[in-house]
Formats: sequence, structure tokens, C-alpha cells
Amino acid sequence: MPDLRTFTGGCHCGQVRFECTTDLAMVTACNCSICTKKGLHFTFVAPTSFQLRAGEDALREYLFNRRAIRHQLCSDCGVDVFARGQKPDGTEVVALNVSCIDGIELSKLTMTPIDGRNR
Repeated sequence: MPDLRTFTGGCHCGQVRFECTTDLAMVTACNCSICTKKGLHFTFVAPTSFQLRAGEDALREYLFNRRAIRHQLCSDCGVDVFARGQKPDGTEVVALNVSCIDGIELSKLTMTPIDGRNR
């Protein structure tokens, strides 16, 4: 049985805030160009497990490459808080930047290597 927990978090300046429920069983360590340059580590949650609590009007969207993943950044501080996209089977998913979770310690999480560079 997964250890589901509810987490809160947000961007650096605090305008964008969220709440999500996840077990953090898979946190990515992806080597694609954007994850490498930004130091992103994502966990993937169903849209029903993610609630944007504040800052919808402060979000700016960034698309690149195939333009399939809609990265959501705070327009003030620039933090990439989450992204919206689809799994390979077409299921909607929210990719949450784990670094934006309040009080998270990345060094205590198990990272799953993803070879995004060679996809």
C-alpha cells in the first residue's frame, strides 16, 4: 500500500501555492535539456490529486521541443512549479517540481534516472 501524504508548496516568492497528494515513490532525475539546465525533479500526479491554491493569474506557460508539456512558471520569481501534460497512454498528468514542496529534502529521496536526452 502506498504511503500517500498531502504536501503543500509553491514558488520562491510565494505567489503560486499548491496542495497535492502523492507518495513520492517516483521522483525523476532526468538528463533532458530543460531538467538539466533548471535542476528539475518531477513526481507525477493525477490532476485530481493536485490543487492550485493561489497564483493562477501569476502563472506563465513555457513550451519547447514537441510543445506537449505545458510548464507553468511564476511570472514574478520564474520558478517552474509544475507542468501539465499527458502520459504515453494519453492520460492527463501533472508533473510537480518536487523542489517546490515545502520543507522537502531532495537528498533524502530516491531518484529514478530518466534518459530524456536520448528520447
